[in-house]
Amino acid sequence: MTQEENSSIYGHIKSFVYRKGHFSEAQRRAYETLTPIYGVPYEKQLKTEADWATIFGNNNPVVLEIGCGMGETTASIAAANPDTNYIGVEVFTAGVGALLKRIQERDLKNLRVIQHDAVEIIRDMIVPETLQGVHVYFPDPWHKARHHKRRLIQSPFVHELALRLKVGGYIHCATDWQNYAEQMLEVLSQEMLLNNTAQDTSLGGYIPRPDARPLTKYENRGNRLGHGVWDVLFEKSRL
Repeated sequence: MTQEENSSIYGHIKSFVYRKGHFSEAQRRAYETLTPIYGVPYEKQLKTEADWATIFGNNNPVVLEIGCGMGETTASIAAANPDTNYIGVEVFTAGVGALLKRIQERDLKNLRVIQHDAVEIIRDMIVPETLQGVHVYFPDPWHKARHHKRRLIQSPFVHELALRLKVGGYIHCATDWQNYAEQMLEVLSQEMLLNNTAQDTSLGGYIPRPDARPLTKYENRGNRLGHGVWDVLFEKSRL
């Protein structure tokens, strides 16, 4: 990685802007009482597989989900896959509170939450060849052209994600903005450590929505309105 590329990822422009949103009393209670139980503090200390095994209490594969929103999809995936451990990353307090509430309600032993910038988490906390998968579902599209530099899926960051994957691990992205889907496909295709898993050439490199990614209420609404959704799934095939 060049000095310029290193600066672009580690002196990065954040792909989110803090906004003051509604924070319900239930979310506040969950945030205050459950963060010590299900939260993993951000720290500049790389965690090995043994560290994650200690946190989760088992040696199951670990998948990182970036941008959990209000946690509906994250909790559903964790509930459906009890033999996989999930780390949910979210910066917004209301979303963290909502996800923690879902963890308690569904008694999810295989889901933990980190409230911090994903780029810095990858840099400071994730050892290379640790993750079985990475989910990036409906990240902020920054749809205006002058804001595209804020998009999360950029080549330097994808390379760092690929380094953190085990061989056979995957990156699964989804978006409802066609321009961002095209960028995702281009950036992921350029990463030498990754191969596109798409089999149906008629889909242009995208995949049908896998059953493993649940439909959200917003996606259902978009489908009714005729909005498109694009999924890309790449796998790490070599070191």
